[in-house]
Amino acid sequence: MDKYVVFGNPIAQSKSPFIHTLFARQTGQDMSYDAQLAPVDGFKEAAQAFFAAGGRGCNVTMPFKEDAFAYANQLTERARLAGAVNTLKKLDDGVILGDNTDGEGLVQDLLQHSTLLEGQRVLLIGAGGAARGVVLPLLAQGVGSLTIANRTVEKAQALVELFSSHGPVEALSLSELEGKEFDVIINSTSASLSGELPGIPSSLIRPEVTCYDMVYGAEPTTFNVWAKELGARVTLDGLGMLVGQAAESFMLWRGLRPGARQVQRELRRTLQK
Repeated sequence: MDKYVVFGNPIAQSKSPFIHTLFARQTGQDMSYDAQLAPVDGFKEAAQAFFAAGGRGCNVTMPFKEDAFAYANQLTERARLAGAVNTLKKLDDGVILGDNTDGEGLVQDLLQHSTLLEGQRVLLIGAGGAARGVVLPLLAQGVGSLTIANRTVEKAQALVELFSSHGPVEALSLSELEGKEFDVIINSTSASLSGELPGIPSSLIRPEVTCYDMVYGAEPTTFNVWAKELGARVTLDGLGMLVGQAAESFMLWRGLRPGARQVQRELRRTLQK
């Protein structure tokens, strides 16, 4: 039986074992997937021990994504540009490949909900690691424009410089958003986790705008409740992104793309119990 794990600290809250166990059952794969707590300063040693014992691949969550980036022998382009790795795979020649599937998870979730990205005006709120990980996959969809807005505009500008050769991307401060129009608004900040809003003008929310919050919970997020109250018809949270990035990791490891929707429904049910 092929062995997979997710490394994190803390890790007890991880939904990855639940997701990948359902994926394996759905696709008939002979594999196990467990959560493994690694010491905060001991990711490299934990990963080395796992692969030395025959492990085939792993997911990596906080706070180890940059450690995994440094640990990998080879990187995919999306991992290199994200500056972080959430998926490691041991290749047949022993090389450890590092990938970042977060952004593709977001894109696939939007597409599954019939949200058009090609040619659309997309606003990405925030310029931290979560934002950086999704820029390339969004640009790869052929968006009309991608605006990165952040309280500190310099951080957004740094991302623009990194990704400008990959598509139409610009940086604005939150105060410069007034009077602008977008088709898709993605909140990459964690503001909802503390019951706060990311500070964008309410005028941006129109009925036809798709609003996406990367965080999730048993109840609708603060950002999505606010957007709904302002008339947004489509509000999505990050649960689908979580399942989508897992499906992309599974595809990298096993060569099969599992069905995400059924697993997302199961996961939503467990959250609401």
